[in-house]
Amino acid sequence: MSKKLTAEVIGTFILVFFGCGAAVIGGGAIGFTGISLAFGLAIVAAAYGLGAISGAHLNPAVSFGMVAAGRMTISDAIRYSIAQIIGAILGAGVLYLIASGSAGWTGGLGANGYGAGYLGEYSLTAAVVFEVVMTFLFVTVILGATGSGSALGFAGLAIGLTLAAIHLVGINVTGVSVNPARSIGPALFSGGSALTQLWVFIVAPLVGGLLAGALYKAGITRAD
Repeated sequence: MSKKLTAEVIGTFILVFFGCGAAVIGGGAIGFTGISLAFGLAIVAAAYGLGAISGAHLNPAVSFGMVAAGRMTISDAIRYSIAQIIGAILGAGVLYLIASGSAGWTGGLGANGYGAGYLGEYSLTAAVVFEVVMTFLFVTVILGATGSGSALGFAGLAIGLTLAAIHLVGINVTGVSVNPARSIGPALFSGGSALTQLWVFIVAPLVGGLLAGALYKAGITRAD
């Protein structure tokens, strides 16, 4: 288990550092498309580099979706989630140290949000619906791509491309969480509304992940 938890820490670090780093450091040059690809490619890298050790969940919504699907115990999901949050905090912390070294840095760390002053200024309802639906779709793809009957060797690519597509659709809505750990790390360093709105990006993804797991366990989204 210690090897698995270490892999989850490193993998979630990769996701936050590359994904949020693309937004914070390169966002002005690469735009939403580049940021979307950064998140997707980070997942691909972690999946193929660390997936054989821990499964590369990198996301409490995925781990608890696995519980709902009958593919993981609650105690292991809690351990995984703690490791993922640690990895996200470390990723955001290193990004903070780098970004704050620039005179042009405005203080952003890619934190999620909604409402007045945040990107497209979408409502709370829009943010919740987006995060629940997109996390449900994301975890459904993950369960299918890693389940029995799936094409061997392609899970990481399918999952990474799905996350990139989700970002292409939704960066302007919430900055895209679909991952409580990814939201917690940057929020802790950003403070303000990123912290007060953080509950949305913990609760909504978990709901979406649990729903995906429940439907998978019921056989509705399972191949066998």
